[in-house]
Amino acid sequence: MPAKQPIFITGIGTGIGKTVISAIVTEKLKADYWKPVQAGDLDTSDTIKVKSLVSNNISRFHPEAYRLTQPYSPHKAAAMDKVVIDIQNIVLPETDNQLVIEGAGGLMVPLNDNTLMVDVIKKLNAKVLLVSQNYLGSINHTLLSLHALKSYNIPVMGIIFNGDKDIYSKTYILNYSGLNEIGHIPVYDNVSKKAIIEAGNFLAL
Repeated sequence: MPAKQPIFITGIGTGIGKTVISAIVTEKLKADYWKPVQAGDLDTSDTIKVKSLVSNNISRFHPEAYRLTQPYSPHKAAAMDKVVIDIQNIVLPETDNQLVIEGAGGLMVPLNDNTLMVDVIKKLNAKVLLVSQNYLGSINHTLLSLHALKSYNIPVMGIIFNGDKDIYSKTYILNYSGLNEIGHIPVYDNVSKKAIIEAGNFLAL
């Protein structure tokens, strides 16, 4: 059991930069990293990507609880692999360090017929960093995500905005939710170890 409450990095959808944000947070805090469920891309998994971007020699990278071969929603990927994901098998790795956990997709992503990703967050007693990105519909997706977290009584540290800025969207989200902006990560043409370290300066952690 980690000595500190785990930080769970989730997003308002798929493909909005959770893995890069996870690398930035892991590097800044010199934390351990864990992705409980990896679906597809096993040779270039998110754990491998984050490890390749982290420079410090303190962080440890813990093995996934489930490694699924197909790049689909976990419940579909598991079915194709003839596996049933059991939330009881998703157990926090042993570490005395701060643990950063990266989810798969968003909060309401199904793991099986009865379990969603948000159920994993609740089970692991983690606090959330929500990654938001500006696009048409992102206000709706961000506020729906926050509503889901509130309904589960999951603590939210704040919001990390990733990518292009839109002051109208950001201001509305922050004012409506009452949450803190942990930081805004700009677009990087080249996501390198140096960029990951520099990006940590944008985060109030």
